[in-house]
Amino acid sequence: MKAVVMESTGAPDVLQLSEIDAPQIEQKREIKVRLKAAGVNPIDTKLRRAGTYHPELTPTILGCDGAGIVESVGAAVERFAVGDEVYFCNGGIGGPCGNYAEYAVVDERYVAHKPAALTFVEAAAAPLVLITAWEALHDRVGIKAGDKVLIHAGAGGVGHVAIQLAKIAGAEVLTTVSDQEKAAFCSELGADQVTLYSETDFAKVALSWSRGRGVDCIFDTVGGQTFSDSFAALRYGGDLVTLLQPAPDLDWKIARMRNLRISLELMLTPLYYNMIEARQHQGNILSQCAALFDQGKLGIKVADVLPLARAAEAHQRIEQGSTSGKLVLAIDSE
Repeated sequence: MKAVVMESTGAPDVLQLSEIDAPQIEQKREIKVRLKAAGVNPIDTKLRRAGTYHPELTPTILGCDGAGIVESVGAAVERFAVGDEVYFCNGGIGGPCGNYAEYAVVDERYVAHKPAALTFVEAAAAPLVLITAWEALHDRVGIKAGDKVLIHAGAGGVGHVAIQLAKIAGAEVLTTVSDQEKAAFCSELGADQVTLYSETDFAKVALSWSRGRGVDCIFDTVGGQTFSDSFAALRYGGDLVTLLQPAPDLDWKIARMRNLRISLELMLTPLYYNMIEARQHQGNILSQCAALFDQGKLGIKVADVLPLARAAEAHQRIEQGSTSGKLVLAIDSE
């Protein structure tokens, strides 16, 4: 099969289109999927530069997100049949089991039926960001109707999904963006208020928006100074969940004085530790989101679609930092 293979870490050009053996079903609950598209995420670029979670496994195929058609099933598979259209987040953190390829083999427990409302390209853009936003807002924070929520970088891959999930839960949403075009996009998604972080102090905006009380929770997808500046925007006892690792020299005084609850979200943890129940939960998240897509309550923005052979270009564009929505690799596996 054709696959984009990485033999060493480095610049995007270490990603090379190659011909390798296709994976085969080895366990009774596995399904083999003929991939039609693969999502590209910032974590892919980080693993390419710094190394994978499993450097001992080579060659490496990146890409956690995939969507395609079931080609064959293991003897104990119950939920899927040949010909079913599916989407999932699996592999891509080390070794040859990523989705920048024509085929993937994955345990059925971590897979969901593709939303009928989405194309394969749109479905491939969705899993990692859906799971990340869902776990942050529901599993970490316990978002509920009436909450005032601040979502940083609302036009990004995770952010634009988080806005929608927060609104579906009945929350009010304030979000930060870098320009007016992204502001308009977030307003279309349902954000109640949008602020340009380069022109305003988002903490002051959040306090004004919440009538001085502070917002109930903040979802930080940016990290660094944005994380620490968020302390002052939260109500006493509020929740702050971040996707990034806080700096070792961070001053926690304001967070401590305001009795904040700090949560960390890394949706790849269950994959890394092979936590079966947690991974099943992530598959269930995708099934719940599929229903929301098909009900017209949830959408995914694809910024651009590139052929598999141009994976390096996709990485370059993500690293430039100007992408709104998701980049996707289209895979011709006929």
